Amino acid sequence: MKNKKITEMEIPFVYGKVVADSDFTDRTEETKKLVGNFMSLTNTAIISPRRWGKSSLVNKAVGIVSQQDSGLLFVKMNAFKCETIQDFYELFAKRVIECVSTSADSMLSNAKDFIMNLIPKLSFTDPAGQYELSFGIDLRSNPIGEDILDLPQKIASRRGKKIIVCIDEFQQIGEISDTERLQKILRSHWQEQKDVAYILYGSKKHMMLNIFGEYNSPFYKFGDLMFLPKISNADWVDFIVSRFSQTGKSITAEVASYLAENVENHSYYVQQLAQYAWLRTETDCSNQIVDEAIDAMMDSMNLQFVNLMDSLTEKQRNFLMAICDGIKNYSSADTISRYKLGTSGNVRILKGALKKRDLIDETNGVIEIQDPVFRMWIDRVYRRL
Repeated sequence: MKNKKITEMEIPFVYGKVVADSDFTDRTEETKKLVGNFMSLTNTAIISPRRWGKSSLVNKAVGIVSQQDSGLLFVKMNAFKCETIQDFYELFAKRVIECVSTSADSMLSNAKDFIMNLIPKLSFTDPAGQYELSFGIDLRSNPIGEDILDLPQKIASRRGKKIIVCIDEFQQIGEISDTERLQKILRSHWQEQKDVAYILYGSKKHMMLNIFGEYNSPFYKFGDLMFLPKISNADWVDFIVSRFSQTGKSITAEVASYLAENVENHSYYVQQLAQYAWLRTETDCSNQIVDEAIDAMMDSMNLQFVNLMDSLTEKQRNFLMAICDGIKNYSSADTISRYKLGTSGNVRILKGALKKRDLIDETNGVIEIQDPVFRMWIDRVYRRL
């Protein structure tokens, strides 16, 4: 991938927000697959642990397809703040109407045109013309608002377009009261829409797996299930070396590999650690500078991790310590006694509770702490507290 020229005053590593353009790293195969799913209108669920770059991947694919096919419209929605079914319906309607509106007038007109049973209200927030669309629901004619879910297909048919609806933090529907009913409603409407595809992704892997991986779930086999892997160490090395070079600094492939490996090639943390190391580098980055950057990064997150540990029970903290120690058989009498885990039955409860909080992940029977810097902090800092 060709990167734009970076001036010496710019910091060449980005974390904590959706990355784009030259800041986007690799994901060649995943991008190609997602672009193909867009073009073929294939419903897709993207699953991975937090901060692995799902949102950046979707944005990258949207950018590519938007340049190739003007007949495709994209709706972007974040369901994180949806606490009720009504919240979800209203936000869904807003985002769909926004995607086909070019001005305040057209937004109001489209709302009245496409949603007959809703009362649209357009609010201007400043003289520059910023506006927000809100709706009042006519409960007499539409008690649950299911027809809102057909809005993308209605617009696509009338406008002669295809629509891709991208919903981030989709796992939030699992927190809504009567979620199974909501999921059944969503699927029953969405699976019938021939000119619309849904890209559903979120930051809580275990909840997304419950929604899309459980046989009895309404969304089981809803579409293509993409498990996002980590970016490879080799790709990170190329990226890090290139970004240092473009700013007049140097880092060898060996040191770049050392940097990425220390945070287990985790997308968010590679970018963060690389930034910390870059800021500490005058000309040539070394392993020593990387080590100093790791210490600084952990210092910056110390309060966050302390608060996290304080929110756990003693047995949950002990279970995390056992994971850090490389224990394989957590239900053995020796492990239970050594780490004061209670009983073998309690081990299952501990595992489930930590999975629910997305602190641990289990693959092929191997349990790992999802956050590599948190694991490093436990080893290097928490043990000495």
